[in-house]
Amino acid sequence: MKIELVEGDITAQRVDVIVNAANSSLLGGGGVDGAIHRRGGPEILAETRKLRAAKYGRGLPTGQAVSTTAGRLPARWVVHTVGPVHSDTEDRSELLRACYANSLLVADGLGAETIAFPLISAGVYRWPVEDAVRQALDVLRAAEPEHLRTAYLVLFGEAVAATARTVAGL
Repeated sequence: MKIELVEGDITAQRVDVIVNAANSSLLGGGGVDGAIHRRGGPEILAETRKLRAAKYGRGLPTGQAVSTTAGRLPARWVVHTVGPVHSDTEDRSELLRACYANSLLVADGLGAETIAFPLISAGVYRWPVEDAVRQALDVLRAAEPEHLRTAYLVLFGEAVAATARTVAGL
């Protein structure tokens, strides 16, 4: 699978799957989650409410992933995953890697060929950007999906994009 680093807005990516760094409620929030729900429209919220009612009454567990329509986004689906909050006293990197791995599995199961990821947990969840990029790239580079051909790591802002290019050796 080809991996590309892109500076930009995750909600503007023309791909099969846009990954949402969701909160466990699946009902929208701030940051990437809020932007995806706002731009995607009420169709996404309607499906996440059905997921909550049917299977995730207590919310989506950290590291897991589920799909919904992309609504008005320029994609076919949104894969929602809940990243871990960074901790200085507990290693939660396995949960962060699970977000990427499980999102890839869900997207590949949908038959998607292209997927765009935000830098999960690197915003309000305070994960250090360098390590967040490293964790993402480790999972993406090791993946061997059946259908997915290209994964985009969409980086918000020049500073984050520059750090990601340095970590990636570009």
